[in-house]
Amino acid sequence: MTEDVKTPRSRRLPRAVRERQILDAAVEVFSRHGYHSASMDEISEVAGVSKPMIYSYLGAKEDLFAKCIRREAGRLLEAVRDGLRSELPPDMQLWHGLRSFYRFVAEYRDSWTVLHRQALTVGGRFADEITMLRSRAIEVVTALVVTAGMKKGLGDRAEFSGPALAVALVGAAESLADWWLDHSEVSDGVLASWLMNLVWLGFNDLIEGSVWRPEE
Repeated sequence: MTEDVKTPRSRRLPRAVRERQILDAAVEVFSRHGYHSASMDEISEVAGVSKPMIYSYLGAKEDLFAKCIRREAGRLLEAVRDGLRSELPPDMQLWHGLRSFYRFVAEYRDSWTVLHRQALTVGGRFADEITMLRSRAIEVVTALVVTAGMKKGLGDRAEFSGPALAVALVGAAESLADWWLDHSEVSDGVLASWLMNLVWLGFNDLIEGSVWRPEE
């Protein structure tokens, strides 16, 4: 009895679906091995496609890594923005934004590893992508700090200190995310509250001019 010869189902997938499949596999492999040690052979195997298809759709290894960073950075920023809830006061917007950030890190651990560890280690244009991501996050936080200062009648002071304070908060949020990967028993809400207690109260003091100074 002759078996029917069927065309593999994967060949009929739309290009967009196939590209997403390849990127998902690439993020997993890059996260596991790093950029330099990751092989296109393994990415091909995990994705279930041929290497020529990867090259045809998304380019060589360097191009593929860049596209992974760009996609994951966009997804992370979108997740944070979606969580801000513009109808709420600035502090609650930030708390929800932090929760969304930590939820993303928990759900997409490979993505966070590629963005925060692998891309920065490789450097070059890959690190530039992360710098752009941080700049956007800092802009969002700066706007919240300035808005809070405006509501207290401290606009000039808030505008002066806001960008620097936003840089500090974004850096602290990233460091805490790395710690959280090994302490996942802490909820995203508690983690965001810890950071708010550490940073937001300090924001208010600085904006209002109540600052700590070393003793003479």
